[in-house]
Amino acid sequence: MSVLVVGISHKSAPVGLLEKLALDPDGAIKLVGDVVAGEHVTEATAIVTCNRLEVYAEVDRFHGSVEDVSGLLVARAEQPTEAMLRHLYVHYDEGAVSHLFQVAAGLDSMVVGEGQILGQTRDALRIGQEHGTVGPALNTLFQQALRVGKRAHAETDIDRAAPSLVSTALERSTAPVEGARAVVIGAGAMASLAVAHLARGGASSISVLNRTASRAQRLAQEYGATSLPMSALVDELAGADIVVSCTGAPEPLVRLVDVVTARGGSDRPLTVIDLALPHDVDPKLDELPGVELINLTSLADALRGLEATAGVDDVRTIVGQEIAAFLAVRRQASVTPTVVALRSMATAVVDAEMERLATRLPDLDEATRAEVLHTVRRVADKLLHEPTVRVKELADAEPAVSYTAALAELFRLDPQAVDRVTRAEGKS
Repeated sequence: MSVLVVGISHKSAPVGLLEKLALDPDGAIKLVGDVVAGEHVTEATAIVTCNRLEVYAEVDRFHGSVEDVSGLLVARAEQPTEAMLRHLYVHYDEGAVSHLFQVAAGLDSMVVGEGQILGQTRDALRIGQEHGTVGPALNTLFQQALRVGKRAHAETDIDRAAPSLVSTALERSTAPVEGARAVVIGAGAMASLAVAHLARGGASSISVLNRTASRAQRLAQEYGATSLPMSALVDELAGADIVVSCTGAPEPLVRLVDVVTARGGSDRPLTVIDLALPHDVDPKLDELPGVELINLTSLADALRGLEATAGVDDVRTIVGQEIAAFLAVRRQASVTPTVVALRSMATAVVDAEMERLATRLPDLDEATRAEVLHTVRRVADKLLHEPTVRVKELADAEPAVSYTAALAELFRLDPQAVDRVTRAEGKS
């Protein structure tokens, strides 16, 4: 069995296409369920963010599983197959491990080093666990990925080295934060970052609008802001200097007609920052006099060339170490079933020969019989010691499949015996 990743992200596709693939929690669960129902898939989950959709699966073959998972993503995008396929990427086995560790550490994010992806990776593991689609293979892999992400933020300067998506958007804005009247739409992680940046930047007032009033109240209280219902949006737009929207609602919340109504023909400067996928803001707002629209499309261009910093280099070192350690443990584990089966075969041979001896020498006393059994077992152990140690050493150095296969062939091990050990270790 091997790990497969089929995905699409800001690095491989335009924002417009990512919008078509945006999934709410129920949609993500449905996708994972469809994946794990595939013929070649035993485990599955998905990392779903505004900038990426990646399916992780434990599969028994490459080609059939790639076709099945890719087909599910193509169907959701409602795009011509060929046009969609060129935006998908595939990672397999060791490449899949490497990719997940880089994602969890923030190295593959639109803003290198951003910390939200760690929580989204944890969500992917939780969803799979709760719905029974994650088993021992993906559970181990994702637990290790979370460890990598935690190390990256705890042991390096990545948090300070890489700006957040919110701060990047505010830096690009022509409107100064200090003294600004700000409106934040949403109350999730991105909205919290927006309120925090605006408060630290000296905004004169901050209004938090959200469909769930209790969440807006908690966020507003934390930063001394004002919480309001979504019905107050037009009134708030009338006096705002900066609007940040990050809800991911299925349809735009900041509509052209509402902004026109709120502004009443004024060309007063207004900066609208849309950090959601699908868009929270009507893209035509950019055509209004005095209105500056910053969204993920424009931010992608600005962030694509973000250079690695010293913190990023340190994270890459950590990721490299963790990949090597994980793969070494996995190679060792791949050898274990064959070694156990080999020793079980040797035990069976010893037992059979002792029964044969008992038939030929029925008068053999118990003390002598015990000594003979001890000697024969020692001989078997010594004969098996060197190949057992050597195959484990070779597993540390390179993939062990050829060595375990050779060992099984040389000793004519029962494939079902090896498979039984594998299932017992995986508990599935």
